[in-house]
Amino acid sequence: MIRVSRLFKSFGYALKGLAKTMREEQNLRIQTVLSLIAFFLGVYFRINRLEWAAIIIVICIVLFAEIANSAVERITDVLKPRINSYVKEIKDIMAAAVLLASAAAAAVGLLVFWPYLYTFFGQF
Repeated sequence: MIRVSRLFKSFGYALKGLAKTMREEQNLRIQTVLSLIAFFLGVYFRINRLEWAAIIIVICIVLFAEIANSAVERITDVLKPRINSYVKEIKDIMAAAVLLASAAAAAVGLLVFWPYLYTFFGQF
């Protein structure tokens, strides 16, 4: 049986984690602002459902990758780089995952918004 109070506690913990990460991670704030820009462009240009699906999926992947990267960084910081030489490699690999997700999101954003922006700026 689902216990509602336990469920709300879980959501509370998740929101605390999100707030902490948002406060402490500059890249997450930047990616959130870019996500909001994409959202407002989607509303302004009235993109279709398939385009919305693509935008929402890549936004979620990028934000998830950044939050996961932050969690892995905290875990590896416990190990201390001088104790384990793999710590730097682990951080670099997670940063690469975020970079790859961000590049994919930028590509999807260009594919979705380019025709709208081209038409919009072509009017001037």
